[in-house]
Amino acid sequence: MTGRGSGPLREPDFRRFFAATVAGQLADRFVFLVLPLVAIVWLDADEFRVGALTAMTTAGSLLIGLPAGAWLDRRRRRPVMIGADVLRAALLLAVPLAWWAGLLTIWVLFAVALGHGLLTVLFDVGYASHLPSVTGRDRLVQGNALIAAVRSAVSVGGPGLAGPLVAWLGAPLTLIVSAAGLLLSALGLLRIRRPEPVPAPAAGRHLLREVADGLRFVLRHPLLRPMLLTDGVFSLFLVTYQTMLLVFLARHAGLGPGGIGPVLSVMAGGGLAGALLARPLIVRYGPGPVVWLAPLCTAPAAALMPAARPGWPLWIAVAGLALVSAGGVVRLIAQTGLQQATTPERLLGRMNATVRFVQWGSMPVAGLLGGALGGLLGAPAVLWIGAAGMTAAFLPALLSPPLRATREMPVTVVETA
Repeated sequence: MTGRGSGPLREPDFRRFFAATVAGQLADRFVFLVLPLVAIVWLDADEFRVGALTAMTTAGSLLIGLPAGAWLDRRRRRPVMIGADVLRAALLLAVPLAWWAGLLTIWVLFAVALGHGLLTVLFDVGYASHLPSVTGRDRLVQGNALIAAVRSAVSVGGPGLAGPLVAWLGAPLTLIVSAAGLLLSALGLLRIRRPEPVPAPAAGRHLLREVADGLRFVLRHPLLRPMLLTDGVFSLFLVTYQTMLLVFLARHAGLGPGGIGPVLSVMAGGGLAGALLARPLIVRYGPGPVVWLAPLCTAPAAALMPAARPGWPLWIAVAGLALVSAGGVVRLIAQTGLQQATTPERLLGRMNATVRFVQWGSMPVAGLLGGALGGLLGAPAVLWIGAAGMTAAFLPALLSPPLRATREMPVTVVETA
């Protein structure tokens, strides 16, 4: 490990981790754009089925989110991540195979989305827990900012690449590219040389008791609890919004796959800007204030989209979504650094699983809610509701005096909340 002043990219293992992130994130961007497009364009699914597909994609967190953390705290995380990448690639290849065979139905998409989501839970919980051992805890903000930057950069380029690929190959065949990205991610993780610490033996340990320990730690912690509540509210309304965003762009704004890709790229460009701005903002205002200021200052811009009409008003609304994306990334970088810095190594998996359970566990509910409200009220009304809910998410963080007062990242890891 290099000195405190050096950047994480000086470490060969972090560069391999970074490269695996690029490949895996590009694959994920394709999946989250292409699966709904298969349903909307190729299978002519209605709003409720599009919402149900979103629910299936994210249901894994609700089903296994909490035990996944305790399970991963008992074993090395990197082999689990590699296996999850390989199995996700195999699942995605089932869609073009079913399409070629004339067997592609919405139920096939539901099954692929559910399986992919379950494996993604294992990968993401392992990923967030493994990162501190790759960067070192003294460089978590730098490491998280770099990871957020590459995720945002891929989010910018991903839809822009996926749109033309969908137009050229068709959405089902584009998933072959996603599968290739996941295999490259697995290869990058396989090349990391630093040995992973061996977890304590599982003898005498009880899975449910360990899950309860993780929940107690997060829910009693004066910093983690308000961030968890803010995250839960924001995620619920964000996914409700996103569930109908593609429907709005395709059926109300009149955009096809070639037009939706650039819209999502501009939106994701805000995330890249947020990743670049996060560190100076955290240094200036402190990580605690940033957690509540970011949604308050940026989420209202999401209300521009349901008021937009084709032409230049639509692109003003897209710029508003870019601002929302920037605020979301800034908040997540501040929040993730606080979460990792205040959690002892033995509880990292359970803390990350608890956070993900709230973050992503609300998404199946939000997907079904968005689909049901879309069928009842229409896509524009759902976007108004989502914008209002995302804005209100700042309240739990603002109302927490310890979080408001946290102006620096903790330098020591506490063992109890």
